[in-house]
Amino acid sequence: MDTSSKAAVLRASELVGGKAALARLTGVKPQTVQQWANGERPVAPVRCVLIEQATKGEITRRDLRPSDWAAHWPELTAPGHPSTEQATA
Repeated sequence: MDTSSKAAVLRASELVGGKAALARLTGVKPQTVQQWANGERPVAPVRCVLIEQATKGEITRRDLRPSDWAAHWPELTAPGHPSTEQATA
């Protein structure tokens, strides 16, 4: 897991009120959030969507899985998709 992913998890936890709050919002144990933050395990794709929603898009799926987001969400690569426009801006 690269450092940008770890930073995204930490920022997401700040936005929602802490790691315990992020754990509750994503349906995982606090230890799992700690493992994401330490880079010990990647954020599961389904959890990435929940984090993106919980942070109102401030932390995106691309932020959480920078190396393989397109494999999980190919629709985000479509021309004209709002997230594609943001990524190129």
